[in-house]
Amino acid sequence: MDTDNLVALKDDMVAFIEGHGMKRLPGYVTEDIPAVLWEGPENPDDNPDSWKDFVEMAKHAGAVFVTISDVKLEREELESLIEEASELNFPDEEASELVEAQMLQKYAGKVGYIQLGFVHQGIMFLHETTTEWYERYQELLEGIESFGDIVIDDPDGENEDL
Repeated sequence: MDTDNLVALKDDMVAFIEGHGMKRLPGYVTEDIPAVLWEGPENPDDNPDSWKDFVEMAKHAGAVFVTISDVKLEREELESLIEEASELNFPDEEASELVEAQMLQKYAGKVGYIQLGFVHQGIMFLHETTTEWYERYQELLEGIESFGDIVIDDPDGENEDL
């Protein structure tokens, strides 16, 4: 399996879910929904197919459908991240955030995150599969967004967002 692009894994998941007679519901479950996150092995290499156990658990619990969502790194989103990192680090063109954001360009167009879910007794159960580069992308994005939320007092007494 290509660990930098989860598109083939998603295809396997779709076939496995349908092979168990369940339907797929395209949809992402947000963090504000009460949910239990599937805990796979600490090292995903120990059981790279833990998602199959999750789908089998959904079937055992009587779920008739599994939600499925994936995130592909869009070139426009990456360019926006690079631009923001550049603005935050100007004039330092070798700042670590900027360099890391630029290194992510090789992953543009690739799927880096897949979420599976099912509902049982009013609780959402979730399984997430992610790549290392996608996790780093999210960290960079959150770091830059949180830095942009910092408010600086200007000499005139008015606040200005960065």
